[in-house]
Amino acid sequence: MHRILLFLATLVIPLGAQASTIKSVLPGAELRGTATFRYLGFPLYEAQLYTIAGAPLDWSKDFGLELKYLRNLTKFDLVESTIRELNRTGTALPVRGQLERCFRGVQKGDRYVAVTSGPDQIRFWFNEARVCTLSHPQIKTRFMAIFLGTDTRSKSFTRKLKGE
Repeated sequence: MHRILLFLATLVIPLGAQASTIKSVLPGAELRGTATFRYLGFPLYEAQLYTIAGAPLDWSKDFGLELKYLRNLTKFDLVESTIRELNRTGTALPVRGQLERCFRGVQKGDRYVAVTSGPDQIRFWFNEARVCTLSHPQIKTRFMAIFLGTDTRSKSFTRKLKGE
């Protein structure tokens, strides 16, 4: 019985720790929606959207996004796929250098948390450690639109993540 409780505690602690990261930098943040993103049927990550009081997404307000990776991916994979998505959903942005400083390779179970700070900044945490701030005019809508915009790779994923 003791081993079962210990095992269950290890499952619960990381989830609460990440939520507290978002809640500590975004007072009043509550879970709005969750979704699993799949590519060619393979799950890549689980996402959770946190908004103030769990309200519907309002692009004029700050919010947080957590990604829990279900596969191993290299830093190169993360940077390149982000650049491709930014280009696909709008004009190219000169943020590659910042992304290379922000992103690390991920292993199954690793988590990234991104919390917006106004329209021009997104703060990132990797497994609870603060790693960087991505800064560029309108980066909030450009970067977060990869997951939450009107032209995402999966409309179903986006609807679930937005809690719709």
